[in-house]
Amino acid sequence: MPYEQLDLSTSKPVLSWTGHDLGHNEARMARNVAALPFVFKHVSLMPDVHLGKGALVGSVLATKDAIIPAAVGVDIGCGMCAVKTPYTADRLDGKLKQIRLEIEAAIPTGFNENREVDRATSNWQGWRHFKELHSRVQNLESKAMKQMGSLGGGNHFIEVCLDEQDTVWLMLHSGSRHIGNALAQRHIETAKNLAKMAGLKLPDPDLAHFVQGTPEFEAYWRDLQWTQGYALYNREVMMARFKKVVEKHVAGGKPFKPLLEVNCHHNYAEQETHFGEDVYVTRKGAVRARQTDYGIIPGSMGTKSFIVKGKGNAHSYCSCSHGAGRQMSRNKAKEHFSLDDLIQQTQGVECRKDTGVLDEIPAAYKPIEQVMANQSDLVEIVATLKQVVCVKG
Repeated sequence: MPYEQLDLSTSKPVLSWTGHDLGHNEARMARNVAALPFVFKHVSLMPDVHLGKGALVGSVLATKDAIIPAAVGVDIGCGMCAVKTPYTADRLDGKLKQIRLEIEAAIPTGFNENREVDRATSNWQGWRHFKELHSRVQNLESKAMKQMGSLGGGNHFIEVCLDEQDTVWLMLHSGSRHIGNALAQRHIETAKNLAKMAGLKLPDPDLAHFVQGTPEFEAYWRDLQWTQGYALYNREVMMARFKKVVEKHVAGGKPFKPLLEVNCHHNYAEQETHFGEDVYVTRKGAVRARQTDYGIIPGSMGTKSFIVKGKGNAHSYCSCSHGAGRQMSRNKAKEHFSLDDLIQQTQGVECRKDTGVLDEIPAAYKPIEQVMANQSDLVEIVATLKQVVCVKG
């Protein structure tokens, strides 16, 4: 589906791949961002767009000489990791429950963290620069080390999936844990204080920003890059443990060589060149999709997910959606659905089936097939996956 230009009466256009009109609050949020003087060329909205803080989740904005920390969000570097194994579904027969229990034992979920710091974690090069991070997170180094290799909560998950040829894939979704949240909150607070002192009249306080060349900008950019590295490596540590559990059950403990590995952010910012100019690109719930990029677009815990390759669409700043996108808030989902609904919607999936994960019920998300149809000009589908094991955060 080609994009459409929304009629929002803004100085910079808003290009949308949603395939439908925005709700009142969504339109206002898009309008607020597109009206900012440092926004470059246009704002792009992915098919899974929904309300966020400051900017819409599922939006991509390029900025000149400024960055908005709340637009990047508090789970800096949140993203996906997937591995294609050389094995087929028959290797999993009768083993799904045991695999799930062993994943849950190997990788802490929710608010839990590792009891001890293993060698893979302590070897990460990023620890050398921890002392350079914001002064108000210096007491969190030990916690950050213990949380490396942990999943977190909310919509984070670990899944064993099968593609259309019955090949086994390993997939997980996680970010930068407490340290990412803490750093984001510190910098968002600083940006808001600066805006207040400067008497800026912003359409939304969460659009407070840092200007390139200032110490505050440099401090945020340094901390942002460190945290994105933490999130990427956190997924690598978990995937290594996950792989070991699966190897034990499908290959007698013998290590396998992945046929394809993908590790991509979908809440982050980078310096990139678009339309011949150097800009800061913020993807708030969006995946980079240049022609050389592989990406991962998950559905919900009972639907399909997709491994994709980018088409390098310039109008989307070479981006695509990061998932199905919620169509119902967590509280609304809990009120609207019952445990029986959850059991019915996750049939055939080895996963938790209790009220603690009711807010993640598949029907709380947009139909992933429609999301994919709306971005056929952004990505091509490499593999279609269906989960058989799902561990929720």
